[in-house]
Amino acid sequence: MLRLDHLTVIAPTLAEGVAHVRACLGLEPPPGGSHPEMGTHNHVMRLGDALYLEVVAVDPDAPAPAGPRWFGLGDAAAVRSDWERGRRLRGWVAGTVDIDLVLARHGSLLGDATWVSRGGNHSRFAVPPDGGLPLDGALPSVIERTGPPPAARMPDLGARLRGFVLEHPDPDRVAALYRDLGVDRGPELRAGPEIRYRALIDTPGGVRTLT
Repeated sequence: MLRLDHLTVIAPTLAEGVAHVRACLGLEPPPGGSHPEMGTHNHVMRLGDALYLEVVAVDPDAPAPAGPRWFGLGDAAAVRSDWERGRRLRGWVAGTVDIDLVLARHGSLLGDATWVSRGGNHSRFAVPPDGGLPLDGALPSVIERTGPPPAARMPDLGARLRGFVLEHPDPDRVAALYRDLGVDRGPELRAGPEIRYRALIDTPGGVRTLT
């Protein structure tokens, strides 16, 4: 079973990503940390007891990774293009207790497991060979954590995920893949001209939409 772990805003720079979340939600996601294996850094915001939002970008002060960089961040031009087109909430990450079992069946879609870290947190994360998002972001990236979900240790700004929607040209195909993957608590699927996510989030200032 794959269960929603967190949402990802994939940004050309961390400052732009944080500004976008602030504009959408009226909240400032706190600093998270760095991922030395990927040469990226993030800000994170709690969305529930076990859910959170991540804003992730290339860390310009970090060495480039030896292998592919996750979330498609190795292709700066594509990240910028998506950003300018408004595709900013670009994907999501699903947790599993056995990433080897998941990838034995679905590795051609999801990639290969690699160790990643942020501070004292270590996880195994599936990264496709080209570093891109699985099925251009329609499928989740997959993580197996070695410890408890990090959301509970994040500052609580009063944000809670109310709903999560994915528009896709072929939602029936995506729904079938989700069933085959054993996705639990994934996005609501709707027809649309291209892959676009939006999340409805309860905030102290009311219900806001993150795109």
